[in-house]
Amino acid sequence: MGFKEKLTQKLQDAYWEKYKDRITQIHGHVLSVKITEKVILGFIHLLTADIVVKPERSKVVVKCQYKRRRFFKKPDFIQINQGHLLLIQGLKPKKNKKKNSDVIEILNIINLTTKKELIPVGIDIKKLQQKQIIRK
Repeated sequence: MGFKEKLTQKLQDAYWEKYKDRITQIHGHVLSVKITEKVILGFIHLLTADIVVKPERSKVVVKCQYKRRRFFKKPDFIQINQGHLLLIQGLKPKKNKKKNSDVIEILNIINLTTKKELIPVGIDIKKLQQKQIIRK
């Protein structure tokens, strides 16, 4: 292993140790989307996306939030509409945190309806779309 691979592996291990109990995935349909963009002082661009998702085979509703800050350029975001099928990868909130105790912080979004990814990971989307066969 070269220096670059060792450094990458150590960073991945450190990230995993820090967040392993908070990492989660949500697979379901979008109920509502609210995207807000703000510009501060003309060069700081803020993007906030609030998404409400209903997981498959569940009665609960999950609130998710994506926040990005970028200087001089607008942050990129994918097209999401009501009814789209999403796979959201994110972090659960800390247990002792009072504010936003039920909102999941989004790291990546995979839109299975339009076959787009917020951050390209190289996952085969066709395998994700296979439906489970339920035997009665």
